[in-house]
Amino acid sequence: MNKTGLLLGALTISACSAMAQAEQDSLRIGIEAAYPPFSYRTPQGELAGFDYDIGNALCAQMQVKCQWVIQEFDGMIPSLKVRKIDAVLSSMSITEDRLKSVDFSDKYYHTPGKFAMKAGSQLNDPVTDLKRKRVGVQRASTYDRFATEKLEPAGVEVVRYASQNEAFLDLVAGRLDATLADIVNTTESFIKTPAGQGFALAGPDISDPQYFGRGAGIAVRKGDSANLARLNAAIAAIRANGTYQQVQGKYFPFDIYGQ
Repeated sequence: MNKTGLLLGALTISACSAMAQAEQDSLRIGIEAAYPPFSYRTPQGELAGFDYDIGNALCAQMQVKCQWVIQEFDGMIPSLKVRKIDAVLSSMSITEDRLKSVDFSDKYYHTPGKFAMKAGSQLNDPVTDLKRKRVGVQRASTYDRFATEKLEPAGVEVVRYASQNEAFLDLVAGRLDATLADIVNTTESFIKTPAGQGFALAGPDISDPQYFGRGAGIAVRKGDSANLARLNAAIAAIRANGTYQQVQGKYFPFDIYGQ
């Protein structure tokens, strides 16, 4: 091989090494940005929220750059599978059904679901009391699966939305009788806002492990043991060094991590 060939070979190897190093030094993370207070855009168009801040804290702990990829929730796992992103950090519950498709980190928070209805509504048994009523859920969420398998067969009309905010809007407009979502999201981004006046949480906590698993975790591709290991280590580290508690304190007056 002549000197030119050797030089080109060396440059190719160097370029490949640089690309590999760049991949190791960054993490492409999928996030919805329409699920306050976990992920949303500020009036200036910037990303914010508990999920976003936790992700940045984890990336800092791992000494990698977060590359945030905003998309709708129901496209997260497909994007992960085709390598458009490396991880999903968007309040995705760890469930047995999802574990068939992806691997999950340890949980980073755990909260129950809750119905929102007009204030004063009585809801003792959702399966019975919501019969022939319209209930909104976010498409491809654990609440969608719960409603599909538990409520729909009982005569409840389930209406699916691309984002939970759309369900809240239809609830206010009278096109829904109830919506089912995470209790914190419902309280902070709806009940406590002007739009949520006249509405309240109703019925029991919805937390069946069959549907809602072990809390919210970070999804990675099946077999991605390297990212899984460093994410788990980073979660443990930020909980031990106080960073998690600092982020939590920006959004919640209680321990969102759960039992």
